[in-house]
Amino acid sequence: MTKTRLVLWDIDHTLVDFTGLGAAWYTAALAAATGTELTTYPDFGGRTERAISSDLLTAHGIEPTEDLLQALWKALIAESERAVGHLPADARALPGAAAALTAFAGHDHVVQSLVTGNLPEISRHKLAAFGLDEHLDLAIGGYGTLSAHRPDLVPHAVAQAAAKHGAPFAADAVVVIGDTPSDVEAALAHGAVAVAVATGHYPAAELRAAGAHTVLPDLADTDAVRSAVLG
Repeated sequence: MTKTRLVLWDIDHTLVDFTGLGAAWYTAALAAATGTELTTYPDFGGRTERAISSDLLTAHGIEPTEDLLQALWKALIAESERAVGHLPADARALPGAAAALTAFAGHDHVVQSLVTGNLPEISRHKLAAFGLDEHLDLAIGGYGTLSAHRPDLVPHAVAQAAAKHGAPFAADAVVVIGDTPSDVEAALAHGAVAVAVATGHYPAAELRAAGAHTVLPDLADTDAVRSAVLG
């Protein structure tokens, strides 16, 4: 069956909650990659890893060269690999996440992937900890290594999906689901449908003001999620 709808999920505070772990990973990774003690944190919300890492290095007086970014990412991946066995206990899948992913997997015309600020490897670790990777095509996602500008991730994922499935996806057949105004902005910049969930640090009113087509309190109501995505 021809794939006609592309659903692109954010990860953190949309599907899972890893609050607190990122800070520990960055502290260890910065020390491992540069020998520097972490003294200040960058803004994480809705941003890409390339932007976050660049700001982190700059804030500690280090020029964010590509070599240093790669070294920091390698150290971050190592931290997440060390934590894999403990992730189910140290974090949680958000209510309704598994049911929503499973529901769309039952629609033959739907493709599900990611648009996330995370690194590809860390994306897999975070999702696999709760079995949330089963219905997602992680090979065609838009990841935080690509650009410091989050809207750049959406057309990358769309192009990858179109190439894999041999047909283009109309802009209004692409749905971006996330918990921040940046997720909404990334969708709207490319004419995609923006579905926001108020499960992160941004209230529903702020997500609505950013221009989200639909704002949900969470993913717990599978029928509501399905309606927002499929129309």
